[in-house]
Order: sequence, then C-alpha cells, then structure tokens
Amino acid sequence: MGVLKRVKGIAAQDGAGVKLSRIINQPGFKHQDPFLMLDEFRSDDPDDYIAGFPPHPHRGFCTLTYMLAGEMAHEDSVGNKGLVGAGGVQWMKAARGIIHAEMPKQTEGLMWGFQLWINLPAKFKMDAPEWFDYKADVIPEVHLQQSMLRLIAGRYGEQEGPVNLPEQRFLVADLRFSEASSEKLDIMAYTTQLLYVYQGSITLDGEQVERGELVVFDGPLNTSIIHGEQGSGVMLLLGDAIGEPISQYGPFVMNTTQEIEQAIRDYQQGRLTEA
Repeated sequence: MGVLKRVKGIAAQDGAGVKLSRIINQPGFKHQDPFLMLDEFRSDDPDDYIAGFPPHPHRGFCTLTYMLAGEMAHEDSVGNKGLVGAGGVQWMKAARGIIHAEMPKQTEGLMWGFQLWINLPAKFKMDAPEWFDYKADVIPEVHLQQSMLRLIAGRYGEQEGPVNLPEQRFLVADLRFSEASSEKLDIMAYTTQLLYVYQGSITLDGEQVERGELVVFDGPLNTSIIHGEQGSGVMLLLGDAIGEPISQYGPFVMNTTQEIEQAIRDYQQGRLTEA
C-alpha cells in the first residue's frame, strides 16, 4: 500500500517541433488504463512552442488540454473554434474521428500546460466527435485546509467537474498548496491512481516527491496524508481501468490492429470523420 512506482518525464517533441516532457506513454512507462498519454509543455522560449500542433487526426479516445500559463487556440474539422488560457480546459472526444489544430496565441512569455489522453471503451470509439471549451471561471474550486482543489473531472463532495464521459469513472484535478500544509483527501479508491508534481514538492505517506515526478499510488487516498510545500502543485489522475486491449498507431487508438489499419485507410481516403 502506498507509492508503487516513481516516473520522470523524458524530453520529446511533437506537432511541428514543440518541446515537451512525455510522462505517460514513454518507453519505460506505457499506457496507464484508462490514461493513454500525459505530456507537460513548459517554456518561456517561443522557439520551443511557437510552431504548435498543425492539423492532425485522432480516432478512438479523448484529449484534455489544461493550461497553467499562456494561450492555445483550437480549430477542427467539424467547425469548432476556441481559445484556452490559464486555468482553462479544452476537452475533445475524438471518437470516430476528427482533424484538429492546436496553435499558440502568443509570441513571447511562458507557455505551460498539459495534454492528457483518456481512452474510450470499444462501444464508444465510433461515436460522433464532441468538443467543449471550459474557461477558468467554470472550473469548480474546492477549498481545503491550506490548499485548493481545481476539479476538472469527477466528483469531490458536492462539487463536480465539467468534464465527464458516460459509464466511465475518473477524476482529474489540480491540487494547489497556498501554504505548507497537510491534507487528507476525501476521495475513494480507483483502480489507477497517479499523482504528478508539477511545482514544488510533496510528501506522500512519508515519501518525498519532487517536481517532475509522477507516482503510481496503491490504496485508498482518503486514508493517506499529502503534505505540500508552499506553492506546490499536483495533478491528480484517477480512473477505473477499462480493461480492454489497446492498439495504438500514433494518433489512432483502437482495440485491434485491423481497426488501426481501417483508421489509416479512412484518413488517407478523407473518410475519417464519417459515420
């Protein structure tokens, strides 16, 4: 019971050369069902991010973009457009297929945020795509002792985050410590429990976790003590595993190789988004 594994991100590039840290879905730490990938991008050098993520396809899963600083614009093949800034969230259910672009809307300053990929069960993979833009002021904030939980997805007490999927139970939240303090979170156990420290450091059941480290946690979090230094920040990624085979080829995540091959053909023939 407690911390099972500790992982650090590895340097990577994606899109048109955006520099980032790949935490989930690196060679030594693959899919963490239902979470497929977690990237952190953080730089105040425009050369690291300005080229952005030009139009590219997806099928079979959802993307969640959460910004801490900077602005990112979204535009996709079904007519959605939006701009996400600090504290905001963009949620895209790619499902049967979508082509979208994510481009920075700044030429200087800090660009800092995360992109999380969440898998879909087989029965939802060919649903119609959906997209939602949640500004910072609609993300519920749960005030604890000396910390605050920004609830992106899932429930905490009477509060519920705006992001959800039918028949899937998961929680995504940003835990921020305004002062050094210890917290016991009122969260039930999930089959997959991940905590990523993006700022400062925490002590989790006696084990210190530094910035840039993700831990896999076993056991009920509501019996564990999290002590955060002043100014620390932690992404909580908790979810129940889907338990189905995962077949991935780049931006396509299905259950079988045959479905991946079909997705590639559909994209090449301009039919990716068709029912």
